[in-house]
Amino acid sequence: MFEQFDLDSELLGGIKKAGYKKPTSIQQLVLPEAMAGKDVLASAPTGTGKTAAFLLPAAQHLLDYPRTKPGFPRVLVLTPTRELALQISEQNELLTALTNIKTGVITGGVNYGSHKEILTSTTDMLIATPGRLLEYIENEQFDAREIEVLILDEADRMLDMGFAETINRIIGEARWRKQTMLFSATLEGSGVIKCAKEVLTDPVYLESNPSRKEKAKIHQWIHLADNVEHKFKLLTHILKQEEVSRAVVFANKRETVQYLSGKLFGEELPCAWLEGKMPQDKRNSAVERLKKAEVNVLVATDVAARGLDIDDISHVINYDMPRKADIYLHRIGRTGRAGNKGTAISLVEAHDMAVIGKIERYMGERLQRRVIDELRPKHKEARVALKKPKVKKTAAQKKAKAKKQAKRKTKKAK
Repeated sequence: MFEQFDLDSELLGGIKKAGYKKPTSIQQLVLPEAMAGKDVLASAPTGTGKTAAFLLPAAQHLLDYPRTKPGFPRVLVLTPTRELALQISEQNELLTALTNIKTGVITGGVNYGSHKEILTSTTDMLIATPGRLLEYIENEQFDAREIEVLILDEADRMLDMGFAETINRIIGEARWRKQTMLFSATLEGSGVIKCAKEVLTDPVYLESNPSRKEKAKIHQWIHLADNVEHKFKLLTHILKQEEVSRAVVFANKRETVQYLSGKLFGEELPCAWLEGKMPQDKRNSAVERLKKAEVNVLVATDVAARGLDIDDISHVINYDMPRKADIYLHRIGRTGRAGNKGTAISLVEAHDMAVIGKIERYMGERLQRRVIDELRPKHKEARVALKKPKVKKTAAQKKAKAKKQAKRKTKKAK
């Protein structure tokens, strides 16, 4: 139970209000260390409760050391996307509802004037995307020197999106902070580890591996598709099944998102859609339409894979396969949340088989192959040619090869 963590009664009341019954594995790992003031490097899959794992210790810090004078935020959470920033803010409002902690959000894609109150009045906790916040710092509208706790959420994705330099500059401005926490869905790749070494001081490393029971909550399989036409037929067939109550369909390009949303409408499957260059109000509207069940399908690029926080998504469908295995994990993490079971289905053409191999190796398990009787593929599963390892030639072999080449040149000269 959350009572074991020595949280104030106001926060325990907020936890109850938010509907949390018992701490998840990542919360059990992070809360004691973070509340002891240690720097934290934590890795946990999407949907395991890592947001509350950093919000609760940060809120407790604000309660333990009350503000003595008005000023800029004392806790800063940096996050990759606008949607995720808004959802973290909503969750924080619930958790701190019985306290006087004031939360603000600064993101790109909205009018500069909408941030005036946050920049001119006292805010305790700020959730922000890096780009817009750095603008305010450079224009001397925001003072990062008052930040005591800095949290980098979904650090791997922020680095993938090219925010490394921006983040480093913000970190430099917040150099008087007392604690830094870095959260990532995966520690694959050198970027996150390098970032952690640069920004964390004697951190505790915490990794939450979901149990077999938790992993089993998401059923995964693939359907082989002969071509784009066949793939779309598979998609519409799946979406028309009764058990698909709320689905997110992922595509790699915004042109594909727009194409699919039009085609699905023609199949009497109205949907909302979400992609990176949409104005903020339209993006918010798309998510709200899905939340309010005005539509039960959301078609999206990977911008939605981070931070789409809707508990009852029954299906995730990969219309296009992601290019990397860790992005696949982020996508399917949209379903099977809050104790529910979920389904992740991938529609796979021949050219996708190489990435399927990468995903299977990354996860340590084979994805099931399934067939819909009336939509059976005409072609067999494409085999991926394995690259032959290069064998280093001996000095004698190199010498013999050089002699042959020399003889050929001599013959040609004659």
